[in-house]
Amino acid sequence: MRSETRRRLPWTALGSILLAAGLAVWLLLQPTLLRDLPMWLRLPLMALGIWALGSAFMLALGVQARWPWLRRACSPPWSLVALALFTLVLLLRALTG
Repeated sequence: MRSETRRRLPWTALGSILLAAGLAVWLLLQPTLLRDLPMWLRLPLMALGIWALGSAFMLALGVQARWPWLRRACSPPWSLVALALFTLVLLLRALTG
């Protein structure tokens, strides 16, 4: 399945790792994007960020999770959806200030 995904979407690994690296640097430079939120909202967004950035780096490195449910969550299309959702949340937080 992994080789089929890579053949079908060859740009996915490079695009996801570049976006994840950019988001990580952006969060290092502006930690207030998530820090100013109340705790009940911050924790799910932190979990989403860990999932999105971690799965993007896993995809680029070719690492696969051991458990089937985690392997499915960390591979496209679910990992790309999480990365896009986390990116949209950060963009909305930056625009609304």
